[in-house]
Amino acid sequence: MKKILFILIWAVQPILAQKTIIHCGNLIDVKTLKVLPNMSIIVQGKKIVLVSSGYINPEKGEKVIDLKGKTVMPGLIDMHVHLRSETNPNAYLDRFVKNPGDQAYQALVFGRKNLMAGFTTVRDLGGSISINLRNAINSGLVEGPRIFAAGVAISTTGGHMDGTNGVNQYYTKDLGPEDGIINGVDDARKAVRQRYKEGSDVIKIASTGGVLSYAKDGMGAQFTVEEVQAIVQTAKDYGFKVAAHAHGAEGIKRAVLGGVSSIEHGTYMTEEIMELMKKHGTYYVPTVIAGRSTADSAKIPNYYPEMVRLKALAIGPMIQSTFGKAYKAGVKIAFGTDAGVFGHGKNALEFELMHQAGMPALETIQAATVNAADLLGQSEMLGSIEPGKWADIIAVEGNPAESIQSMSRVKFVMKEGKVYKNE
Repeated sequence: MKKILFILIWAVQPILAQKTIIHCGNLIDVKTLKVLPNMSIIVQGKKIVLVSSGYINPEKGEKVIDLKGKTVMPGLIDMHVHLRSETNPNAYLDRFVKNPGDQAYQALVFGRKNLMAGFTTVRDLGGSISINLRNAINSGLVEGPRIFAAGVAISTTGGHMDGTNGVNQYYTKDLGPEDGIINGVDDARKAVRQRYKEGSDVIKIASTGGVLSYAKDGMGAQFTVEEVQAIVQTAKDYGFKVAAHAHGAEGIKRAVLGGVSSIEHGTYMTEEIMELMKKHGTYYVPTVIAGRSTADSAKIPNYYPEMVRLKALAIGPMIQSTFGKAYKAGVKIAFGTDAGVFGHGKNALEFELMHQAGMPALETIQAATVNAADLLGQSEMLGSIEPGKWADIIAVEGNPAESIQSMSRVKFVMKEGKVYKNE
């Protein structure tokens, strides 16, 4: 018995000895929105075990990471990315010349860019590649952020996610629930169950048309309330939350009434809808930078097809104003960028645009930590630097409370206790 006990102690000892002390010049408490000077964080294995004022002296065998000249905060969470692609003038041709394998290799690069920008967790809202990348990252095969993947998004025939929009008759197909295309409540339920079968973490629907899809209407409602309700009810059975891409007011309203967890983009959101979202506890994920980026790209000759260009010019510039109104109205905000619609790794520009629209600097960070973790349903392990949570920790040059541009100067990235960047 003594021999067995000795072996157990010997086996556990190296794990117990794996302790790292991080000395923080400033530490942002994202729950209280206070910037705390001269703090220490102790990380053991993959988790945080202690947060303390002052600089803790290391004991023998303990490692120290000196971030005394930096501002430290929890790893950031982007609630709306697309890792399989990135905007370019050949994007519509890419659908015909790039294979899933090509997209997978792209996703490896784009995923790492998000991680190096301080986004240790992302919610990928479209594309089966993200499920495969998530699995590879979780298995330790490749480096990247923690991914919550929607897999194939759900739309209607001819809707925003119908991949055969705008192609010739040879490629046009009558797609069904397995492809994410539904018409009616039975299809809606089947599509959700198919996503469960494929290993999705979250359900994404397109309750209105979109900007970049090759279809003329970017605002019209594309689901009935009954279809949204069928999706949401089935999703709850399988433990999913539902995110709704929506630009036009009627489509936003139907999605909220149907019970979705979040509205993405929300361009033409009205004051009535804002009050409805507050009543239902619906989050708003604005993606301001996506609107700004698509409007800028639309000014470049031949960057988008003409049909898309007109939508981008009309819809893109409006999102920042809508966000400012929604924030002032008290709608719950979670950070999301639509990375892929603009260049991956530039996600932090969203903080600046949110701040410009009237959200205080530290609240923008709260939206990308505490609020985002809440929307994910992961507050127990993510979103703040507290004992027992994953050791997802980043540091930036400067103080974001004084200059929000500091969020673009990420110098240190740790995810689950492993350092991926230390400049």
